[in-house]
Amino acid sequence: MNADFPRIITLLRKEKNLSQKQAAADLGISQALLSHYEKGIRECGLEFLVRIARYYDVSCDYLVGITPNRQGAMLRLDETPDNEKVFGSQNSILPNLNKRLIMNSVLIIFDILTQIGNKNLTNDVSSYLMVSIYKMFRLLYSSNKQNPQGMFSVSTEVQEGLSSAFMFVAHTNAEMDLSMLHSSKNLKDKEVFLSPREIQDKYPQYAAALAKLIQITEQHMKMIPE
Repeated sequence: MNADFPRIITLLRKEKNLSQKQAAADLGISQALLSHYEKGIRECGLEFLVRIARYYDVSCDYLVGITPNRQGAMLRLDETPDNEKVFGSQNSILPNLNKRLIMNSVLIIFDILTQIGNKNLTNDVSSYLMVSIYKMFRLLYSSNKQNPQGMFSVSTEVQEGLSSAFMFVAHTNAEMDLSMLHSSKNLKDKEVFLSPREIQDKYPQYAAALAKLIQITEQHMKMIPE
């Protein structure tokens, strides 16, 4: 049974603010059957797959998680804007593709932070991202023992523990920042409405990169034994 289909059709229905009863009626099936599809209890046939794809104006490939693009296009290297030409080596497709997925996703994050306009939240999210880059750069840099370690002021023995702790603190602080915003009187001014459709419409150049990054990351997470 496809694991993405139930999640995606539920998301599409909620995105359009449709009740299960209304969507089921439009699709010509019972509410109970639609509920089973959305919960992954039953698997639909090809005819219904095509029907629901037309209903939500998306591709069948999108419904089953083959592509993050709603119209079925597969993400290619030349379709993700490259914002840093200075590192444009074409020796390997994978590093360049991953670079663009990450960079273009980060652009969306910082645009959201700009809309929220909270200095503390921006600093905490930035700190988290900075230290994650620091950790990976130091790992690569230090893989060659001949590279001078004087570049770093924190000793090798403690840097892993300190950097991981710093990331945890930054993440916790960001959660607290958002919690305080939710409890403030200016909540409506600070909240940013987001949905896959909204992201696609607002960030047409970068949405595919973010969707692909989410897809790849969750695939990796599912491979980790619980």
